[in-house]
Amino acid sequence: MKDESAAAIIADTADAATAAGKLAAEVAAEPAGPAREAAFDHALEVLRDRRDEFNEKGHVPRDYIALLKKAGLFGVAIPEQFGGQPQSPAKFMKQVEKISAVDPATGWVASFGSAPVYFASLPVETQRKIYAESTDIVFAAGMFPMFEAERVEGGYICSGEWQFASGCKGADLLGMGLRGGEGTNGKPLTALVDPAKVEIVDNWSVAGMKATGSHNVRADRVFIPEEMTFVRGGEPTIDEPISRYPVIAYAAQVLAVVALGAARGALDYVTEVGSAKASITGGPAKGNRPVYKSGLAKAEADLRSARAFFYETTEEVWAKAVADEEITDRDKALLRMASTQAAHVGREVVLAAFNLAGTGAIFERHPMQRFLQDGLVPAQHAMLQEHTFEASGALLLGLNAGIPSFP
Repeated sequence: MKDESAAAIIADTADAATAAGKLAAEVAAEPAGPAREAAFDHALEVLRDRRDEFNEKGHVPRDYIALLKKAGLFGVAIPEQFGGQPQSPAKFMKQVEKISAVDPATGWVASFGSAPVYFASLPVETQRKIYAESTDIVFAAGMFPMFEAERVEGGYICSGEWQFASGCKGADLLGMGLRGGEGTNGKPLTALVDPAKVEIVDNWSVAGMKATGSHNVRADRVFIPEEMTFVRGGEPTIDEPISRYPVIAYAAQVLAVVALGAARGALDYVTEVGSAKASITGGPAKGNRPVYKSGLAKAEADLRSARAFFYETTEEVWAKAVADEEITDRDKALLRMASTQAAHVGREVVLAAFNLAGTGAIFERHPMQRFLQDGLVPAQHAMLQEHTFEASGALLLGLNAGIPSFP
């Protein structure tokens, strides 16, 4: 009976790659150059008007995702051989940083424009099929907890409920984490699935990053063809600069840069708006107080220092990827260090700006709350917590990192 059930499930399974391509093809990026740059500027303007709406909805709606697609945010990691126009990690992350300076949660969702770098370890034919109709694929994944899938002929039957699927309500393609085996070197598998085949569990009730819509994803005996699975961080099956850049480190970077953007937004507010407000007690304008001036200067210096380390390291490793030079564990450790530093300094800068903003910033509708509630989150992510400093230091010393799949 079990085999017959599995056969029925397999027969009923739609082609996730084709479904994703058709869904993504509804909106395409503007041509590279002035048209795409104008689309990006337009998306930022719309975001300023609608960011409160997104926070109240608890997700970034599909019509706004379409604007990010037009701006090219979801085509930045598609290999050239499949018709993509990949761009350097630094260029992409500076765009995410600008979005995050307006609304960090939307920046977090936009950051997953880099996610197709994972797909480079899929079979070449699978990649070709995914990108056949569109090179603007929106991907979201719930990787954990990892479930043991039922192995059947031609693939896996998957059941479970995965957490933290950021942006899942606007995704063209979803991923689910599966336990790896002997052939994955301890790394998890990711199974790709048509969003129509799974259930989004609307349970994202949080204080920060509300608009990311990082709901759970539930599957009940969904068949995943083997060719639609890949080892997360596995060896790429294609060879281009974008597939040579360290994929796990990049995943940490695109989240860390959201903290840099949140910090920039918070500092811009206390510089341009908050400093001009006089105290209700009759004291001088805040910007005229010594503690305000020195606090602002220190926060600006801290942010710029962390940002310089972050992008300097990114550019150095990208240059190696372009030149097809060896990217060492030390290079990857520096990327991870720079990412964790960016996330933690970004959080401290947001807190410093909140301190400067004074009592008024405690109100829910105060502009600083957006940066405070969202800007504290990146450093909480497993890939950016304090222990990644220790693991990076271990690699710099030639020791074992002590964390699976690190760096």
